[in-house]
Amino acid sequence: MGQLPASRTELEFPFLHCNVDYAGPVLIADRKGRGCKLIKSFLAIFICSSVKACHIELVTALSSEAYIAALNRFVSRRGKPKSITSDNGSNFIGASNELAQFLLQSELEGQMAQEGIEFKFIPAYTPHFNGLAEAAVRSTKHHLKRLLQNTHLTYEEMATCLTQIEAVLNSRPLTPISTDPSDFSALTPVNFLIGRSLIAIPQPQIGDANITRLDRFKRIELIKQHFWSRFSLEYVNLLQQKVKWRSSTKELKLGSLVLVKERALPPLMWSLGRVKQLYPGSDGVSRVAELKTRRGTIRRAFNNICPLPDF
Repeated sequence: MGQLPASRTELEFPFLHCNVDYAGPVLIADRKGRGCKLIKSFLAIFICSSVKACHIELVTALSSEAYIAALNRFVSRRGKPKSITSDNGSNFIGASNELAQFLLQSELEGQMAQEGIEFKFIPAYTPHFNGLAEAAVRSTKHHLKRLLQNTHLTYEEMATCLTQIEAVLNSRPLTPISTDPSDFSALTPVNFLIGRSLIAIPQPQIGDANITRLDRFKRIELIKQHFWSRFSLEYVNLLQQKVKWRSSTKELKLGSLVLVKERALPPLMWSLGRVKQLYPGSDGVSRVAELKTRRGTIRRAFNNICPLPDF
C-alpha cells in the first residue's frame, strides 16, 4: 500500500481537501399529481479527505453550470475547500459523451480562479485514485436505487431524502473517543461538523408497507428507515473485511470499544459496547464475547461485533 497523501492526514477543518463524484441517474417528478413528467437528475457527492464526512447535492444536469451551482451551495454550507479531486470526465458516468464537457479544467478554473480552489483531476481509467468518493457513491447508490424503483419524488422531496441519508452516513462510528471502560461514545464524522452527535426526530416505524399507498411524507420516512436498516447492518461487515496488505486479523481485547450489529434500532442510534469478558474455545481462539452496554450486559459472537480502529 502506498503512502497516504498529506490531505488525508492533516486536518485544519472539515472539507479543506475533498473528493467529488457523481452518482445516478435518478428520476424525479417535475410536480405532484397525475400527468407529471420524469426528469433525470444526479447526485453530486462531496467527501472530506480527512474525516470522511459526506455532503450530497442534487443536480438536474450533467453540465459545468449545474456543477458550479452545486459547488456554490456546498461552499456556502461547508466552507471553501482548498482542493477538490475528481474524475477527469472521460468515464465519469459510464461512457456518456456529455461527461467530456462536464469537468473541463479550463471552464472551471475560469469560474473559480478568484475563489482559490485547486481542481485536481485523476488520470484516466484509474478510479481507485478517487477511492474515497467512489466508496461514498457505493454506500449511497447501492441501497437508494433499489428504494426509488417504486416511487418518484419531487425535487424538494428528493433533496429532503438525500439530506437524511447524508445524516445517516455521517453518524457512523469511526474510533473510540477515550479508553475509559464506562465511556460508550465514539467519534463520528458529524462531530467535526457540528461538534456533537446527531439525533433524529422520533418517527413511528413504518415497516414493510407498500410505498405506493403511503402519503408522500411517509414515503420519504420509509426510504430513510430502510436505508438505515440496511446500512447500519452492512457497516459492521464492512469493518470486518480483510484487505491484502494486512497479515493479521483484528483481535478483541478487554475494554475495547466495539460496534454491535442490531436490527431493531431507530435511525442514527448505533449500538456500542465495551468488551467485558472473552470466551476462548478448545483451540484457544475466542469467538464469543460478553459486552457491557448502556442497556446492560449482552453476549454476542464475533460475527456480530467489530472493534473500532484506533487512530
